[in-house]
Amino acid sequence: MKTVTVRASKTYDVQIGKGLLSSAGERLRALFSAPRKIMLVSDDTVRALWGDTLLTSLESAGYTVYEFVFPHGETSKTTDTIVALWEALAKANLTRTDLIAALGGGVVGDMAGFAAATFLRGIPFVQFPTTLLAMVDSSVGGKTGADLAVGKNLIGAFHQPSAVFCDVDTLQTLPPEIFADGCAEVIKYGYINDPALLQMLEKPFADDPEEIIARCVSDKRDLVEADERDTGARQLLNLGHTAGHAVELLSDFKISHGSAVAIGMVLMAKAAVAADLCDSDVPGHMERMLRQYHLPTTCSFTADALARVALSDKKRKGDSITLVLPDRIGNSRLHTVFADSLSAFLQGGL
Repeated sequence: MKTVTVRASKTYDVQIGKGLLSSAGERLRALFSAPRKIMLVSDDTVRALWGDTLLTSLESAGYTVYEFVFPHGETSKTTDTIVALWEALAKANLTRTDLIAALGGGVVGDMAGFAAATFLRGIPFVQFPTTLLAMVDSSVGGKTGADLAVGKNLIGAFHQPSAVFCDVDTLQTLPPEIFADGCAEVIKYGYINDPALLQMLEKPFADDPEEIIARCVSDKRDLVEADERDTGARQLLNLGHTAGHAVELLSDFKISHGSAVAIGMVLMAKAAVAADLCDSDVPGHMERMLRQYHLPTTCSFTADALARVALSDKKRKGDSITLVLPDRIGNSRLHTVFADSLSAFLQGGL
């Protein structure tokens, strides 16, 4: 097992290993003594696969467990679901000494974390990510939230978890396309600032994922500790995301998050080359790496459509928006463009 410690506004450990759901109750008692109430939040797919394992472990450790389960998918990441979760927390009479446990992927973790940040003006929560994407990205760093009709994650709060438990056994039940989604976020770290990771990814890591997951979590930890509130260096984690979120929304979420991020990374790399801001070998290198992990690299939407959606993104500031652009293999930087020139900039990547 590997452990990565995050020292942000709250210090917590990210544990990565096998069998962590089965031992979750005892591990959690080191942080929260029992008896205590826990609201276990999950979606219907993950609940069927792993819910009983976690529930049994928590109850065996002396916790009283309530459950909130919603339909899987990004289309459930709405204010309606959040309100229903708040109501469930209130009906269970959870107090500020009780907690939420998020079991699932990024949608589950984001909404459970937002509910924890806002119910009773803040209660603790712990993450049990069950997808590769959630393990290496969304479960760490304290970003929580939900979507609005005009864009992703437009409501939310910063609320750090009390612990993260990445049970790599859950990766065995992921469909190939969901595993590939996580690979997009893994690859992203390499192009942000970790060229050694890109070399490691030349060989598949599915047989021994703990090292890769721990490395990605460490990369994110460093940026979160330097910029917890996402006003500077942490924005580098958005590589591929500004265009990617637009791709997701324009596809009515038929294109998954990881696939959209992969498309967004290539688009930004090509646009950066066209603007003479990036080495010319980066897009080809990126396309080969993404295809190796069965991810798409081409965008079917127009620059105007992408720009229209992207300008509703939370990263917009007044008449400008900050983009993350690779400038060479294994390194990226922040680049600000005016809103009225975004479409022309994106056109260079299509």
